[in-house]
Amino acid sequence: MFILYIWGRDTLMSQIYWKILIIRFFQTFLEGFAAVLSQSQAKLIADVPGVVHVVPNRILNLHTTRSWDFLQVKPQIVDGILSEGHSGLGTIIGVMDTGIWPESESFRDDGMGKFPSRWKGICQEGNRFNRSHCNRKIIGARWYIKGYEAEFGKLSPSDGVEFLSPRDAVGHGTHTSSTASGAEVKNANFRGLAQGIARGGAPSSWLAIYKVCWATGGCSSADLLAAIDDAIFDGVDIISASLGSPPPLSTYVDDALAIGSFHAVARGISVVCSAGNTGPYPQTVINTAPWVMTVAASTIDRDFPAVITLGNNQTVVGQSFYTGRGLNKFHPIVYGADIAATNIDGTSAGSCDLETLNATLARGKVILCFQSRWQRSAAIASKSVLELKGAGVIFAQFPTKDVSCPWSFPSVQVDFEAGTSLLTYMAASRKPVVKFSFSKTVIGQQLAPEIAYFSSRGPSSLSPSVLKPDIAAPGVDILASWSPAASSKLLNSPQTKASPFNFKLDSGTSMACPHISGIVALLKGIHPKWSPAAIKSALVTTASMKDEYGQNTVAEGAPHKQADPFDYGGGNVDPNKALDPGLIYDIKPSDYVCFLYAMGYNSTAIGLMTRVHTPCHKSVKFLRNLNLPSITLPELKQRMTVSRTVTNVGPVNSIYVARIQAPAGIDVSVEPWILTFNSTTKKLKFKVTFCSQLKVQGRYSFGNLYWEDGIHVVRIPVVVRIVINNHLYSET
Repeated sequence: MFILYIWGRDTLMSQIYWKILIIRFFQTFLEGFAAVLSQSQAKLIADVPGVVHVVPNRILNLHTTRSWDFLQVKPQIVDGILSEGHSGLGTIIGVMDTGIWPESESFRDDGMGKFPSRWKGICQEGNRFNRSHCNRKIIGARWYIKGYEAEFGKLSPSDGVEFLSPRDAVGHGTHTSSTASGAEVKNANFRGLAQGIARGGAPSSWLAIYKVCWATGGCSSADLLAAIDDAIFDGVDIISASLGSPPPLSTYVDDALAIGSFHAVARGISVVCSAGNTGPYPQTVINTAPWVMTVAASTIDRDFPAVITLGNNQTVVGQSFYTGRGLNKFHPIVYGADIAATNIDGTSAGSCDLETLNATLARGKVILCFQSRWQRSAAIASKSVLELKGAGVIFAQFPTKDVSCPWSFPSVQVDFEAGTSLLTYMAASRKPVVKFSFSKTVIGQQLAPEIAYFSSRGPSSLSPSVLKPDIAAPGVDILASWSPAASSKLLNSPQTKASPFNFKLDSGTSMACPHISGIVALLKGIHPKWSPAAIKSALVTTASMKDEYGQNTVAEGAPHKQADPFDYGGGNVDPNKALDPGLIYDIKPSDYVCFLYAMGYNSTAIGLMTRVHTPCHKSVKFLRNLNLPSITLPELKQRMTVSRTVTNVGPVNSIYVARIQAPAGIDVSVEPWILTFNSTTKKLKFKVTFCSQLKVQGRYSFGNLYWEDGIHVVRIPVVVRIVINNHLYSET
């Protein structure tokens, strides 16, 4: 399937309408349509006068209680963002995801007012979903499948895997929606863990649901573009999209999410996206357009320890979600590599890959498995052992706060050090045995936040002068509503029957994204005239580089390290400080058009994407001078000057003084270094000059530029790489 961009729809359609199957006309911001075409038809139609561009349909992927209190977004703070923002009252969050489970308590409409007169959305009916499932909380729901079916064929709901409606069969969309805007639910928990009050960040916001992703295989870019088209028409204030496509990244003029989000932002709609889950490797961040907010995932101060007791009464502590039966007695323990199946090497069996263990030797035993280069999943190890009727799994892996063990089978996740100590015990004992304790919930004993291992990292592989991700938010072991229909698809075992559950702990930048969406809804309620760029600026310039104890934030990785802007952009979101940022770095939509010209795209492609004519020069200087709340110079040779403009949104009469933390090996100067604002001067421009002190090829180095008035600290990250002889290395 392909997406066609055209000039002169009526004339063109008379020439080709009868030859192709058209599945969607775009109504709001694009002159074009999505159609089912073969490769040869696409080539022929691309030459038809009036057809400007033909782009293949792409399949995108989803990125998968305590968190809001951890962020200090709570009603007890009288002058905090939740109170000042009236819990998001008056804002509409559009969620692009797998749909919603409308019966969830998180979507009760108690106390919700009638939706605004500007709202033009609908409640689209379908399989097990009718208009009564919308209410004063879920004010709109649509579903999109034509693009998906054009790629994969007809989807049948008869097998119970999916619903041809806005109803969520996966759980992902229900989780993200309730995280952003769920109502308060008491005694929420996941099988007894993380028990407490669950709520979304903006519980008084309305929700509009756009189901573009399906349980059987991803999300079609044509369907996503159609959904954004509708969301703009419907009247949403925020679009939350926890999805995307891994590198290689499509150009901005070809990428459905970039195109759709550009038009949303041009109409004042903030677009929030997940950064991707392919970390900790550099250049893996996705959704990198400068007009969207790209969100990394971080941890919170809650963990789920489980104690492993050895036969000699020593203990090892790991992490687990298991709270089922069969834990209170000792079981023999063996190392997977020692019970390899016939003709299986020890490495594969040592990681407990599928069909690598001897069934007779595994039965009734706890299997110790070590993560390998080829088998990194605790879930696969558990499935392997479960199929052989083993008693449980201990999975040793790199240190991380993210619990990836399945909840329905006795499985404990430990680090390599703990796993090695277990091997030592097993070697010293004639009959080694272990037993597990139930997992429990502990708050306040983990340093947090840390950047999650899986969270994708910068720099952007498409536009390295645009710092991505923008911001970090909680995305590890987040409790939120879930679809009961998804429960039956999860790993089952004799110890734990897979009874449906209404809340689930899940991890991913998908979970981080709706945290920012909820915060944006609160900020829009307080500052309704702020542009999407202004809101992003407020979040980035007030973000924190420290953990809750004042130490530098750590990024999980191999090894762990001090976090830098490629891990978390401006830092960890600090919602209450974003209320009053002092200064903002604003951007007009026309500036984004000039950015596209500076990227080297031709005027036809840009005009087709943006639908506006903006006179711009194809100057690469514009890339570094785009008024972002960051400065990124991927190619500093000797000397370079960049400019920025700040707008005063604090006290009318204010004086700000510049302070620089220069990147290593760089001299940095600011002109002017004092900014004076008054009733007639609300915007001021300044220049920053960078001079290399080194004559060797460098890696990226990091610093910060501060503007301070004694009350506000307005910080933007500075990222610089020195290059010599026009020769770039891929070092980051």
